[in-house]
Amino acid sequence: MLREYLRREGVFLLSTGIILFFIGFGVARPDLLDAGSSAVHAAILDNFSWLYLISVFFFLVFALGLALSRYGTIKLGYDAERPQYGFFGWIAMLFAAGMGIGLLFWGVSEPLVHFLQPPPFIDAASPDAAAFAMRYAFFHWGIHPWAIYTIVSLSIAYFSFRRGMPALISSCFYPVLGERIYGAAGKTVDVLAVFATVFGTATSLGFGALQIHSGLTHLYGLSSAISVTIGIILIATALFMASAIIGVEKGVQVLSKFNIVLATVLLFLVLALGSPPYVLNVFASTLGGYINNIIDLSLQSYPFAGFEWSRDWTVFYWAWWISWSPFVGLFIARISRGRTIREFVLTVLTVPTLFTFVWFTIFGGSALHLELEEGAGIAAVAGEDVSLALFAFLEHYPFAGILSLAAILLLIVFFI
Repeated sequence: MLREYLRREGVFLLSTGIILFFIGFGVARPDLLDAGSSAVHAAILDNFSWLYLISVFFFLVFALGLALSRYGTIKLGYDAERPQYGFFGWIAMLFAAGMGIGLLFWGVSEPLVHFLQPPPFIDAASPDAAAFAMRYAFFHWGIHPWAIYTIVSLSIAYFSFRRGMPALISSCFYPVLGERIYGAAGKTVDVLAVFATVFGTATSLGFGALQIHSGLTHLYGLSSAISVTIGIILIATALFMASAIIGVEKGVQVLSKFNIVLATVLLFLVLALGSPPYVLNVFASTLGGYINNIIDLSLQSYPFAGFEWSRDWTVFYWAWWISWSPFVGLFIARISRGRTIREFVLTVLTVPTLFTFVWFTIFGGSALHLELEEGAGIAAVAGEDVSLALFAFLEHYPFAGILSLAAILLLIVFFI
């Protein structure tokens, strides 16, 4: 009986044990954990940056090739099965799961940080730095991260819905491991997936909690104590659990639809209250530069000058998206049953990416306009505290309090 329990719950028990060990070690010796994790982080990025770049580029090429091949007509489910969710609800949940918090956190701050701190071959705070900043914001948050999500979620969906295997990361390795996915090899894969997901998720949720806290402090003078941030995390976690209990149909889907509508309204308000012609020119110019340089962007690590910049931004992002992909991939697979591989791949790669481009153009492009034309000082705020950059940016618009409150509401719902 004990053996059967361990066989059934082994992944959960081992994953929980490893995570609790790291949490306990971090509480007891945070200095050693920080030093050790920093050393491992640096060693991986220094030695395997090339592998991350090539792998993610391969994911993109493979996903597009699969969608356009004869396999694109295969259904993720039974041949006669219809999609469980409507197109709008599906897209809203894709966006909320994949990018929501990150766009609010980095939409203003990342272009400004790149503007102030570009690689050494570009003059800081110059028009060239602004163009570079926007192009890399598109790159870091565009089609490549969604290619990672696509490969993981498509693999889970195919082996689960078409082959009747468990909806686990280990099932994706069936072509390599065969029946061993049900043994120690498969459990090792699942433990690694849980481990990566927990720590990848912690980063995103940490960003969200910090920005909610910063926004409330900025608007209402809330205490900046760490206990408040912890309280925000606990409240958001309780709301998340309530949403999960209600279910995807009545909980997650409804919240996702609400958030995508609110995000779109906020986008158009910022565009209308700002400088629409300038922002639209930024969009066209950045999109052209992105498309024209997409292969170079995909594989460029600047080994002769600027490697540290590429390592700390692009390669870090790719590692982050990969660590986040088991969690997001499982959710995307769950909500995508009944769609063809072609519809799935092309939609997941393009629709959220286009929304992301519009978001970074309106928020990041407008912030750069304020910096270059008016010397607004938002970049200095981003350099000191990236979580405050969004609210410092909105202060330059009419109805700043209402816009900031809407942004905080977006953050809370995306957090859930």
